[in-house]
Amino acid sequence: MAFPLSRRDLLKGALIPCVASLVQELPSASAKPLFRQATPGVVAGHMTGAAALVETLLQEGTQCVFGIPGAQENELWDTMKTKGLCYLLVTHEFSAAAMADGYARSTGKPGVLCIVPGPGVTNSLTGIGEALLDSIPLVCIVGDVACGEKYRPFQVHSLPQAALLQPVTKSVIEVRAACDIPPAVRQAFQQSLCGEPGPVAVVVPYNLLIDSYKYFCPPLPPPALPFDEECFERAVTMLASRTLHVGIYAGLGCMDYPCELVKTAEMLQAPVATSVSGKGVIPENHPLAVGWGYGPQGTRAAEEAFKSVDLVLAIGVRFSEVSTAFYSIPQRAHLIHVDANPCNLGRIMKTDVCVHADAGLFLHGLLERTDCLSRPPAPALLTRIERLKVHERKLNSEISNCCGVDPVAFLIALRRCTDPSALVFVDVTVAEHWAAEVFETYFPRTYFNPTDNQAMGWSVPAALGAQRIHPCRQTVTITGDGDLLMSAMEISTAARECLPVKFFILDDQAYGYMQALQRPVYLRTTATILARLDYAALAQALGVSYQRIAANCELESGIQGALHTPGPVLTQVVTDYGKRHIRWIDAVKHRYSKELSLEQKVRVASRLGVRALELSREND
Repeated sequence: MAFPLSRRDLLKGALIPCVASLVQELPSASAKPLFRQATPGVVAGHMTGAAALVETLLQEGTQCVFGIPGAQENELWDTMKTKGLCYLLVTHEFSAAAMADGYARSTGKPGVLCIVPGPGVTNSLTGIGEALLDSIPLVCIVGDVACGEKYRPFQVHSLPQAALLQPVTKSVIEVRAACDIPPAVRQAFQQSLCGEPGPVAVVVPYNLLIDSYKYFCPPLPPPALPFDEECFERAVTMLASRTLHVGIYAGLGCMDYPCELVKTAEMLQAPVATSVSGKGVIPENHPLAVGWGYGPQGTRAAEEAFKSVDLVLAIGVRFSEVSTAFYSIPQRAHLIHVDANPCNLGRIMKTDVCVHADAGLFLHGLLERTDCLSRPPAPALLTRIERLKVHERKLNSEISNCCGVDPVAFLIALRRCTDPSALVFVDVTVAEHWAAEVFETYFPRTYFNPTDNQAMGWSVPAALGAQRIHPCRQTVTITGDGDLLMSAMEISTAARECLPVKFFILDDQAYGYMQALQRPVYLRTTATILARLDYAALAQALGVSYQRIAANCELESGIQGALHTPGPVLTQVVTDYGKRHIRWIDAVKHRYSKELSLEQKVRVASRLGVRALELSREND
């Protein structure tokens, strides 16, 4: 049976030759696959609800399911084993969501988690919420108490599962009969990718998993991709004006169209800045790439290069609080905003043209207008961008601390030592902002950061989710010691499954991020000091190798040692944040102070004046 291809499929097919040239350094795919390959087709035959659910997951291309079995889903987990669907046992349901997230970010396909009702659901909400705010497709298979004639009052875990999941998902599909299981799962996969991606939950009462039915459920027809022709034409008219200097601001929505983005930038002779989530949509060593941001929160090169930009073309990106450093990104004279979700358009920034369109279709459409959009080469622009980038690298390479490891020096050394195509997972640490600036990214879907929910502890499980299905890819985390406290036990999963993730822990024995936010405003810190951990003993207890890097002179050898040690490795990086400025925090402080009322400014100034006179200040 033949099924129609979507316009997105056709676009991706057309890009294969171009993408192949970009990813020639990626590991060979000739090795025998570790997972059953997707075989799209009809779910048909007489089987249990659990069997139909697993068969649907397989046919939708699921390579691994993350979670913890429980009484309501044991039938489902046993069926996964019977049918050969790969699964990974986690230590906590937050990790199940983060692993599915890491799977999704690294593949572009929906990640799947399977969780029990009650505490399984509540434990997973933070991770699912991260996926929602970061536009990551997940399919959440959620058990529920018995329904129909099997329902009884006061069942264990009888929390309102659907109501709990509703705020952190695009939609919740409640299954009421066994016959509805395959179409519900297929609908969830489609909805998770449709428009702006995100998580979708399927809630299945456990008694339906053992009911049987004669199924016949074909794949759903592909959905239409958004493309507003009228607004596209208005955008083309603006971009065709030679009096306007164009700059491109690209986000996660461009991640599957790197070649189209590069060709568009070269056609328009436009510098390209990205959001944090968009790092990798253009190789950051490309002559037109200027880094992330384009305001005071981003790279210096991006900020300076965009000062001469009259027209910003923002594609597949939101102007969120985190990406703009509390909305401090500057307003340029003109803005064209393109996004698959119409609710994201025209928000925060004054916008000339809002184009509701899939990023791939929009870029493809621009490239069909080369005759009117193509601009002559601008060697002066390329020279200026290169000069800005060289100057920025020089500033970043200056060591600023006096003891321990300079975190920026660590990030630069890690980039130098890792493969260009390594999968890099950055946690919610003060170093995440430096990483966005100095860790150059060359390929799509290789740099990952929990951006808009800022879920601490995300990097450890997310890296495991990606490593599970990319066993030959070098995978590392950049994790703060406070982040580690949130998810350290998940490293035992790496040991159990022999997943060779290299965990680099920035150890300053404090919530350094909070200290950086608190000190300027309060001249002291509150509730930020952490316990001293014996990392060697912790690594031994978790069953992984251990390394320690305590000085800048040890960076090269220490990182190489960790990368070349077989299996998972926990590396303690004794970190001294020193007096390095954090551009993102500086931008936030400047913007925040501007919004204070006169009374609030007086109160803050008075408090600072009094505390400045204190001979000693207590920090805890």
